[in-house]
Amino acid sequence: MRLLTYPEAIVVGLLQGVTELFPVSSLGHSVLLPALIGGRWARDLSVSAPESPYLAFVVGLHVATALALLLFFWRDWVRILGGFVSSVRYRRIVTPEERLAWMIVLATIPVGISGLLLEHTFRTVLGRPAPAAAFLVLNGLILFGAERLRRRAARDAHVRAAVAAAIDGAGGVYRGRSVPDRTQGDPDERLASGTLSRAVQIGSAQILALLPGISRSGATMGAGLLKGLSHEDAARFSFLLATPVILAAGVLKLPDLFGPLGAGIHGQVLAGSVASFAAAYLAVRFLTRYFEHRTLTPFAIYSVAAGLAGLAWLTLR
Repeated sequence: MRLLTYPEAIVVGLLQGVTELFPVSSLGHSVLLPALIGGRWARDLSVSAPESPYLAFVVGLHVATALALLLFFWRDWVRILGGFVSSVRYRRIVTPEERLAWMIVLATIPVGISGLLLEHTFRTVLGRPAPAAAFLVLNGLILFGAERLRRRAARDAHVRAAVAAAIDGAGGVYRGRSVPDRTQGDPDERLASGTLSRAVQIGSAQILALLPGISRSGATMGAGLLKGLSHEDAARFSFLLATPVILAAGVLKLPDLFGPLGAGIHGQVLAGSVASFAAAYLAVRFLTRYFEHRTLTPFAIYSVAAGLAGLAWLTLR
């Protein structure tokens, strides 16, 4: 059995750490990049092969990425876990921490069930270069669509607010409300002010990420924008939702890492995991600042361009 090399492990670890959090699909890149490089990379790094050591290797990368998210948001998770404990203890959902805890729990259930039922089928059937490239294009279109629909909704809301102000100024009887400012106050309190139903709808968007090429963070951020969240809050909620999902996906498959599939690659797993942890921490630090003032559009452009380029290369080579 061919084993992963250390250069492969480090490069893929860095790739996983960045693309898991950037809205450009880690699985899509993990499938597409080895195929584009070809040779040993294409043979060693195949997620569709049922007995590939690459599957055990990916377990370590997922756990490392989740640990980076836990470290970055550790203060939030202390409050969220405290809110969950107090909610169960006193049988209530009152404080922002309690509400946010149950939002995350309920929003994680749909993707958890779907992952258990569909992950293997989607990975083995669709985890190939051409479908991954095609879904990467679709990922870009989803991001474009979310931005366009959000801008349209924001424009309509401001028009209604302007009309309401004009009527009020003219002595009319309009009783409409102005557009609320969603950028003030504690970010976790802003998230907790939404409904549990909205949280479940946003969390359910993670199911799309079972398709190689569709980004987990991109899908949830797009859904958050469509549900009225700002870019900053949509990104934050996306990262909080991703943490238990990524961690659970890694922990559930830890037996693969210490079983026959992981034999002989523990050093490579460690090297790749360290690279993934560092890349993920830097990525989430960058993105939480980036989305304070910027949009998903650059990532949409990249996804479409990378997907089309990948399809062209696979077709013409």
